[in-house]
Amino acid sequence: MLAPYACQPGESRGRQQPESMSTFRSPFQRDRDRIIHSSAFRRLKHKTQVFVEHEGDYYRTRLTHSIEVAQVARTISGVLGLNTDLAECIALAHDLGHTPFGHTGEDALAKLMEPYGGFDHNAQAMRIVTRLERHYAEFDGLNLTWESLEGIAKHNGPVEGPLPYALAEANAQWDLELHTYASAEAQVAAIADDVAYSHHDLHDGLRSGLFTEDDLMELPVTAPAFAEVDALYPGLEPMRRRHEALRRVFGRMVEDVIAVAQGRLEAAQPKSVEEIRQMGATVIRFSKPLYQELKVIRSFLFHRMYRAPSVMKERAKVTAVVNDLFPLFMRQPELLPQEWRRDVEAAEDETTLARIVADYVAGMTDRFALQEHARLFG
Repeated sequence: MLAPYACQPGESRGRQQPESMSTFRSPFQRDRDRIIHSSAFRRLKHKTQVFVEHEGDYYRTRLTHSIEVAQVARTISGVLGLNTDLAECIALAHDLGHTPFGHTGEDALAKLMEPYGGFDHNAQAMRIVTRLERHYAEFDGLNLTWESLEGIAKHNGPVEGPLPYALAEANAQWDLELHTYASAEAQVAAIADDVAYSHHDLHDGLRSGLFTEDDLMELPVTAPAFAEVDALYPGLEPMRRRHEALRRVFGRMVEDVIAVAQGRLEAAQPKSVEEIRQMGATVIRFSKPLYQELKVIRSFLFHRMYRAPSVMKERAKVTAVVNDLFPLFMRQPELLPQEWRRDVEAAEDETTLARIVADYVAGMTDRFALQEHARLFG
């Protein structure tokens, strides 16, 4: 029983390459399954979230992060009567375009790609699902439904101004109406990303020793959570205390999003997904008070975790890896694997070659990038 403003599987705009319907899966379930079985999704296992993948077995990677985002998206969309399969699909796909070494790798590659149209991981995700996954006999990419592509392209809101080349190419093939907001399911995937990383970065930061529970007792949201646990379970062992407190932080974020969405949907009474797209603002969001409190936590994480001296030292190392590999492959594209040679030979100009090299470097896992750098540079 889906709400009238949910994406209805039977009303999907379909796929660019027509396919027969599955006898037992909805179009959005098939999209989700294709993403899970894609090469790009598997590679997320060894891609950085904050800490470089090899630094510890317990830290989140892009894969575990994406799974957590999908879990949050299913929970929120289920309560709101949205299509849980579509929300999960977009959540699982949202980080497919990430480079090795997280945002550090993306920053380095974006700078290298400035003369060739830039680089953006959201746009790169579109390039992956529309072009780079090459497993099917009848098409390149995954041939996802319009609704899934729309959600990947603009789950963070309308896309305005000059488009990244990867997104421009996909939008030229199939108009994704980038000037409008996305479906409520895509908006849920976006807020689920915020919930997941706000929660697990606190976990990982504590495990790494970059800050302590005492530091979190000075912050909004986290301080009341620890105080509640201490009142209920005095003397609780440290790891259990940490987990109990942070699960309350997690719960507060999810409950806040649901309450705000229910209020906004009740006030607007949208009758279709098109009305959601034309509302002129997101319907899925944090309340203003919680948003302000989360800004304080994110500022704390930025200074104590993302820009911690040990993290910055590692950022410098991995930036050098990307800065070495990209120019080398540009000078000597014959070093690319055999399966990339056909694309290289068909490249008409330097820009096309640069985009092929960027595809290859962006697709690397952390460990493969480090191995290739060691092999090629000693």
